Amino acid sequence: MTQPAQGGLGPYLKLLRPYQWVKSGFVFVGLLFGHAWNDPALVRDVLFAAAAFSLAASAVYVINDLADRERDREHPKKRHRPLASGAVSVTQALLLGGACIVSALALAAAVSPLALAIVVAYALLNVGYSLGWKHVVILDVFIISAGFMLRILAGTLAVGIAPSHWLLLCGMMLTLFLGFAKRRAEIGAMEGRGGSHRKVLDDYDRPLLDQMIGISAASVIVSYSLYTVSAETVAMHGTSHLIYTVPFVVYGIFRYLFLAHRRGGGGDPSAALLRDRHLLLACSGWLAAVILLLVQR
Repeated sequence: MTQPAQGGLGPYLKLLRPYQWVKSGFVFVGLLFGHAWNDPALVRDVLFAAAAFSLAASAVYVINDLADRERDREHPKKRHRPLASGAVSVTQALLLGGACIVSALALAAAVSPLALAIVVAYALLNVGYSLGWKHVVILDVFIISAGFMLRILAGTLAVGIAPSHWLLLCGMMLTLFLGFAKRRAEIGAMEGRGGSHRKVLDDYDRPLLDQMIGISAASVIVSYSLYTVSAETVAMHGTSHLIYTVPFVVYGIFRYLFLAHRRGGGGDPSAALLRDRHLLLACSGWLAAVILLLVQR
């Protein structure tokens, strides 16, 4: 396939998907809920860990696009991706992905050996995903969730902050919710031809995914609500008012469900967060309220 007349950095940035770096926000959970923002060394380490995960994620996207470029040509939107369309060659993609993963490993090593191990585990997990695990029903979504959980661990254990079991549980259920919603959106986009793009989609259907999405969404709300009122949380943060942040979480979950069921959304949570005003306001409101409550401790 000849390369389209599209110069500049555009195709390379599109391949790296920098807007997806918003997912590295999970790395900052420990810094926020661990009251560690006044420690410059910890802040630096968490920033390095977030940057490492951002670059590692970009390398993973390159690997995924290399593996999926033929199937992506069957997808109405993904066929425009740089590798599927021919805007970026395989050699260029390999060089770019290699530079990202080397930089990610260097940043992680500057944080701690454990941070380096976590980033390596993330990379290996996604290599396994690209090479075959993504074709195993349900396991494919759990692997997506595991990638987010590793981000949380990189911003907690890897920098010396003890993670809250409640927040780990909430993070797992939230990322499962997003993963199953992604699969539902892919089924809708392919209009009955899901297996030609992603084989595992033949093992899913909308009623099954709706049940999984509903269970995951309810679990997010319940686990986060219980976290805000637990005695451990109140003692650690010195406030019982975190419960007032629950409406932001509930609204955000319900808005995402609305987008998935009525607007054909759910396929890309990062894009939804940046493009949907209601979702952006819910997340911004939650973050502002949490910071206000914790800083006033």
